[in-house]
Amino acid sequence: MNAHTRKYTQLVTVYSLVHFLVDFACAFFMFHSIAGTPYGYTCVLLYNFCAFAMQMPLGAIADKLNRNALVAAAGCILVGLAYALAAVPIAAVIVIGIGNAMFHIGGGIDVLNISEKKLNALGIFVSPGAFGIYFGTILGTGSGFPVAVMPIALIAAAGLVLLAYKSQKGTYPKNAEFSLAEAKSGHALIAVACLLLVVCLRSYVGLALNFSWKGIGHWGLALICAVGFGKTIGGIAADRLGTARTSIISLGICAVLFLFPNIPTAGVAAVLLSNVTMPITLWAMAKIFPNAKGFAFGLLTFGLFLGFLPIYLGYNLLSGVTLTVIAVISLGMLLVGLRRAKL
Repeated sequence: MNAHTRKYTQLVTVYSLVHFLVDFACAFFMFHSIAGTPYGYTCVLLYNFCAFAMQMPLGAIADKLNRNALVAAAGCILVGLAYALAAVPIAAVIVIGIGNAMFHIGGGIDVLNISEKKLNALGIFVSPGAFGIYFGTILGTGSGFPVAVMPIALIAAAGLVLLAYKSQKGTYPKNAEFSLAEAKSGHALIAVACLLLVVCLRSYVGLALNFSWKGIGHWGLALICAVGFGKTIGGIAADRLGTARTSIISLGICAVLFLFPNIPTAGVAAVLLSNVTMPITLWAMAKIFPNAKGFAFGLLTFGLFLGFLPIYLGYNLLSGVTLTVIAVISLGMLLVGLRRAKL
């Protein structure tokens, strides 16, 4: 490993660790301080809007600022600040949601800048979030975890991000001059629509999925591992097999496995394979917007928000072979998107 690669590895490692902490802190706060309050239902919508839908405009701003590490560090600080606003739930969820969005945008742009030709770093960066949400939810519903630890940890995380930035010494990846011109062609717009639809469907399925065996033994943790490691595997597999071949193999097998939802091993494997394409969609969207990677990142997180809305409103339409149908549709849309984007 040469010095240049080693520095980038350090940067991705820091962002991945802080990703876990930020998502842990957000989930912990929502379940510890917001769930069960009179404003809880409204706060969930506000948080998801700020954390996911707001990444698109914040991404465009970050693209222009070209201060990605600073944006990520400021996001950590805002997440920590929300803990001081717990007595005002509406204000707190807006602050923590925007903080979450800023960290993901800042870190996401840096990792995308590194991932010009390879996806493995991107797969590693996006993976820890699932574990953070899982453990933050568990500890947030209990009473034994010291709340005061979180703001201190987040301030330290902000400092760690800035130290990682300073350690690059001239090799830090810079943003291109902001432009959306590359995505104005008909082919690019079709690719954007297809990739966005794939993310919407993945978000909806991920939130609506509720296996009957999920709460038995350690299968719940196995599902979280499948979500997290599926993304890591996706980045590595795409580098070795190519994006289209990886998508065909993962979603093709996933579609078959979803036909057996009552078998835990089949369900866990299906969830893992469905998440393999996550870094692929993100990398592909960034290739469509090479001069607006933050905007591209935020555009797909807006898709996550759209997939959340039906569940929030009580529309869970998953039944029978629906999961298999969605997997097949997702594969078709993803292949069209990759082809139109010439990837």
